[in-house]
Amino acid sequence: MLLLKPNCECCDRDLPPESADARICTYECTFCAACAEQLLKGVCPNCGGNFAARPIRPPAMLARHPASSERYLREQPCQSPS
Repeated sequence: MLLLKPNCECCDRDLPPESADARICTYECTFCAACAEQLLKGVCPNCGGNFAARPIRPPAMLARHPASSERYLREQPCQSPS
């Protein structure tokens, strides 16, 4: 089950569970659309994979399986891939 991380790992922007701006890679690294598309050019800086829009969990299921509240930030600054 997806963790639904609450923030962008680059800029720390809030990404609530209903956000259409959340992007994830296959390992659930989570970034906002602006960082994923403009800064990272669609390449995850953690694993090198691509991004997809994070699914939105329906409210009834979110009540049963809440989103994560643990914030994640990269230790290294995000940079555009070479």
